[in-house]
Amino acid sequence: MSIQVGVQKFSHFINGAWVSSSSGETFDVHNPATGEVVAKVAKGSATEVDQAVEAALDAFENSGWSQMTPLERAEALNRIADAIAMNKDELIYLESLTSGGTVRRIAGNDIMSIIDLFQQMAKFVVDYPFTETLPSPLFPGPAHNFVWREPIGVCAAITPWNMPLLIAAWKIAPALATGNTIVLKPASHTPVTALRLAEIISQVVPPGVINVVAGSGTEVGEPLVRHPKVSKVAFTGSTEVGRNIMKIAAESIKNITLELGGKSPNILLEDADLEIALPGSLFGVFLHSGQLCESGTRLFVPDSLHDVVVEKLAELTKTLKLGNQLEETTAMGPVISQRQKETILSYIDTGIKEGARLVCGGKEAVVEGFENGYFIEPTIFADVTNDMAIAQEEIFGPVLTIIRYNDVDEAIKMANDSIYGLAGGVWTQDVNKAYDVARKIKAGVIWINDWHMLRNDAPFGGYKQSGIGREMGKYSLDAYTQLKHVHTSMVPELERRLAFGLLFPEGTNDH
Repeated sequence: MSIQVGVQKFSHFINGAWVSSSSGETFDVHNPATGEVVAKVAKGSATEVDQAVEAALDAFENSGWSQMTPLERAEALNRIADAIAMNKDELIYLESLTSGGTVRRIAGNDIMSIIDLFQQMAKFVVDYPFTETLPSPLFPGPAHNFVWREPIGVCAAITPWNMPLLIAAWKIAPALATGNTIVLKPASHTPVTALRLAEIISQVVPPGVINVVAGSGTEVGEPLVRHPKVSKVAFTGSTEVGRNIMKIAAESIKNITLELGGKSPNILLEDADLEIALPGSLFGVFLHSGQLCESGTRLFVPDSLHDVVVEKLAELTKTLKLGNQLEETTAMGPVISQRQKETILSYIDTGIKEGARLVCGGKEAVVEGFENGYFIEPTIFADVTNDMAIAQEEIFGPVLTIIRYNDVDEAIKMANDSIYGLAGGVWTQDVNKAYDVARKIKAGVIWINDWHMLRNDAPFGGYKQSGIGREMGKYSLDAYTQLKHVHTSMVPELERRLAFGLLFPEGTNDH
């Protein structure tokens, strides 16, 4: 793909319009394959956060959006899906350019998933039980009872830099489907596609329903989470930042959804079909240069297969084309930044110092014509023990650790010996063994003979320190609604109000 747009300029998107920062300051967005500036974006602050939240609150209360019927909002969601499809080429290019994700992946997966997500939400919201009638109770007396599921209000969404467009959609779609309004803070490395997506969505929804404020976590993220008129916070990112968001949200007891870090275990059983399992395991860890929270970064291999697996994985890794993410033949693009590259290389050094054996990779990669890019060779470590830092800490880069095991119970025990519980996987030709392992792994999603297969109709989220709540599917709608119980008495006569006797034991006929 070779679209040349030069250095684009973006303001914040608030109340259906482009809004400059009060300070007049901007920050640079870079192409991680070259280090070149490709966009300049308005630098937000608490001032713009307040503008966006006020716009979102006004839209929630006065635009009619939250009072629409589910069918009306479903129609809007389908129109949003159509609008995204019409602008998909531009979104694919901008996403690849700024995130380093390969255009092959974004065009072949992300953009189609986003369109499908809005279409699926349109179906889910029509059947969602916004009103649920409860059975008439014998106690404490005849009454009509029902439960309403209502929108929460202004929702704050904070998204990461690894898959900025897709993860923004995961939050926007269910929030809009249930009648909420939203203020989104995208990661500073990758704000461009979120801003463009908001502009596209604004063609369908009233002004103020969707707003985007760009800037740092300190200057935009924290004021947004702390804002008294924000009722819900949805965050995807590191566990460390997630803990801080929980602390800030606790000040006003906000509803939160957190999708955090992972160190996902991938268990190879002795009967696995290696023709599928080995490329599948590399797919599980090297897609997007390992910058996916549910990557299968810990591969558990039985002693009987260990040596052949290590050898074959190294051979397969050599076939991966590392380079410009905008070329359709590229398998792995750059990592997001110089800082992230240095962090990954530091972990690789740590692994060597800990005694792990470097099988392949382990260095900064130099790509001809892209010498200033942030490239790292796909890296494999063997002779790793589960207590090493490279086996316990989230590296967020193209680093696979191979850990031996004697029997399946030992593998499962090591798999669960982690603060994380986002994803897991098992490779076997015996479905009963697979389900047994899947039951025992403590994680929110388990893949059998596959990896990275997230569905728009299935929940996604983690156990333990990998998060709180679930995104995607009809399950995500629950996170953007609150419950209200309404009770209507069906007893018109005062003397039959037996419960009143708890306060008036002599009866109430004389009163």
